[in-house]
Formats: sequence, C-alpha cells, structure tokens
Amino acid sequence: MATRHFLTLLDLSPTELHALIIRAIELKRLHYAGTRYEPLPNKVLGMIFEKSSTRTRVSFETAMYQFGGHAIFLSPQDTQLGRGEPIEDTARVLSRMVDCIMMRTHAHERIEHFAKYSKVPVINALTDLCHPCQLLADIQTFVELRGSLNGKKVAWIGDGNNMCHSYILAATQLQFQLAIATPEGYEPVAAVVKRGGEYVKVLHDPVLAATGAHLVCTDVWASMGQEDEQTQRVAVFKPYQVNSALMALAKPDALFMHCLPAHRGEEVTTEVIEGSQSVVWQQAENRLHSQKALLEFLLVRHS
Repeated sequence: MATRHFLTLLDLSPTELHALIIRAIELKRLHYAGTRYEPLPNKVLGMIFEKSSTRTRVSFETAMYQFGGHAIFLSPQDTQLGRGEPIEDTARVLSRMVDCIMMRTHAHERIEHFAKYSKVPVINALTDLCHPCQLLADIQTFVELRGSLNGKKVAWIGDGNNMCHSYILAATQLQFQLAIATPEGYEPVAAVVKRGGEYVKVLHDPVLAATGAHLVCTDVWASMGQEDEQTQRVAVFKPYQVNSALMALAKPDALFMHCLPAHRGEEVTTEVIEGSQSVVWQQAENRLHSQKALLEFLLVRHS
C-alpha cells in the first residue's frame, strides 16, 4: 500500500475528511469517558519544528502518549538539518527510524520534498502555504456545535495567509461558501483561490463578508517571519478588526474562531474573543482529538 501523507486537506477525499471528523468526535467522547484506547503501542512520531509552537507540539505529544506511543521533539538545533544536511537525506534516515513524521516549516515546497523521500507518513503541521491540521480542529468544532458546513457561509476576515488558504481548500471539499475580506495587496495566492472555484469569493469589504455568515474567522495580521511588517500591517488591517459591530452582521447564532495566539485589540477585540459566540478554547482543544483521528487514519487504517 502506498504511503499516505497529509500535506494539504486535498490529501483526503471529501468522504475521508468527513469520516475523520466524525472519528475525532468519537475519540473525544471516549477520552472524556475515561476509556483507554492505545492503538499505537511502540509507535514513534518524529516532530520536526523549524517554526516555534505551543498548541501543535503539546497536542501531538499528548496524542501519541494517549495512544500508547511516543513523540520525539526535534528543533533545528537538535538535528543536522540545522547544519545544512540535505532535506532528502534527513527524510531517508528519519523515516527508517520512526513510524510517522510531523513537520512545521516555512516553504511548502520543503515539506513536499521531505515527503517525496520519506518511507513513512508525513504530516504538515504548518507551512507558509497552509495549516491543514488546524482546519481539522476548526471543522470538528463547527460540526460539534452546528452540524455540517455544507451550504453554510464562512467569513474569513484579515490576511490571505496559510489559514486562509486552508479554508479555501476546505470550502471545495465541504461545499460551503467562503467570503474572504482582505486589504488590497494581501489577498490569498491566486492559484489557491482558483482551486476554490465557485465556493470562494475574494472581497475587500469586511462588512460584505461577515453579513449573514454562520462562522467568522480571523488570524493575526503579522504571522511568524513578518514581525518587521507589524507596524505597517496594523495600519493597513485596522478596518478588518473583528469586533462586536462586525459580529452583529453575521447570523445570530454565528460562531467566532481564531487559531491562536491572538493579539487582542488588533485583529479581534477582547469582547469578541471572550464573548458568547467565541469557541476558540474548544477549537484549540480539538487540535488534540482531530490529530488523534489523523494519526489513527495514517498509521492504523492505512498502514
């Protein structure tokens, strides 16, 4: 059987994505029921972090521990990658020692190149292009609280970044309408928007995007590696803040999501993130459960 990787949401079929979300919800139920389920005894996840993280590291390590396996944290300082070893050499060596590799890096081409030479599944834990693991948690959260995203309207307010790209790919698979509101010059990559087809509309007006939305999402205005643009971006993105006035335009039962960490007072107000429509803490927790479902899918169901 060919090795399955998870580099973008498109590595799962719509049917597989739906099943994975349902399984994540079931694994969460089992966890809260205190049921011991360890499908990965003696399995090892290698975790390569070339970008810092809190939620990604803790959720993957905890997932492996709860599944009876083990995780190894590898930073650039801990590996020969940080000393210039070719990425294909690292991939060929590590994939002969561990059962799965999770990578959080910069250029998406880097993880694609790594996966090409890996003998075991490779999981994209974030690249500059997309963040598919976060979308699994977001989808799970919405399904838990509101049911299917099919036919719903989702508003993305802010930067056309990796999270925005992943929402575009999710829209095509789950068939929801995605309205993206971003300043001119900060739109998502055109090739990714094209993949979204009829399900995606790029706007420059946050009011139009948020009106009638079932879900409103945002992210920081300056991502990792863009810190030198922070002052400029704050000025440009100021009209794109998600505040109570903007949320009032969405459906009365609309949810608010943010992948965190959040800069309160910038992309979102404290009133919104701490408000009754905010589900960011459930969303963050679901990184654990959805990634457990992903690990099970890659290492048990397709091994």
